[in-house]
Amino acid sequence: MKVRALLPALFLITTMALAADLPVIPAESIANKKELLFSDDFERADLGKAWGPVVPTYALENGALKGTQTRVNTPAADGKPAVVGHAAVIGTDVATKDSVVEFKFRFAGATALSAEFDDRKFTGSHYGHICRVVVTQKDITLRDERDGSMRNDIYEMSKDPARKDERNKLIKGRSAIFPVQLEADKWYTLVLETVGDTMRATLDGKPVAFLKSSGIAHPTKSKIEFGCAGKDGYFDDIKIWNAEAAKP
Repeated sequence: MKVRALLPALFLITTMALAADLPVIPAESIANKKELLFSDDFERADLGKAWGPVVPTYALENGALKGTQTRVNTPAADGKPAVVGHAAVIGTDVATKDSVVEFKFRFAGATALSAEFDDRKFTGSHYGHICRVVVTQKDITLRDERDGSMRNDIYEMSKDPARKDERNKLIKGRSAIFPVQLEADKWYTLVLETVGDTMRATLDGKPVAFLKSSGIAHPTKSKIEFGCAGKDGYFDDIKIWNAEAAKP
């Protein structure tokens, strides 16, 4: 009985400790919207020229963008090379520095959905990855990838288990994971504000995540991409604004 009685207290202490390690989320917006650069409600039959598939597979379904991961881990066989699994990714070329990105999303079997900024001309990180938000039904993660996990030297370390501790030290503080409880088959609206070296996310108008890290300030975020891990996930009503820092 004593051990059982201790379990809730231990859980509460652990949860409080984890929460204490997370950045404080600003209650107010960190960005003021300027001009609207891009919007898409997907109310048509074809994707169109604005969207470029990066990793299969995306399609339009009932007025929404549907992602389905089709690149899955496959061992080498019959003379064919092994395939490394990867989330489905689609992107559009919208150049920003500071921005506000808004979109609706729904899980329908997907394990994770994401929105990321890239700069393909930047050679200091894997594939020009800069920063992103990743949403699962249990958490929302903000990542600085330019100076964190996708920085070239750190990315190479991820391939060597012996360098795990070294890599973990280098990426400390480059991401933040905030707990949430989301339902499958329910639409949510996420707003991602990116200003200077900070990112802030709101979910249905509620502040849910914040990160401050140097790589976020990369000045040429030339592409935004949306990812879907698993089967299936939906995006809708995507809007992208230029922005400026909100005045305190």
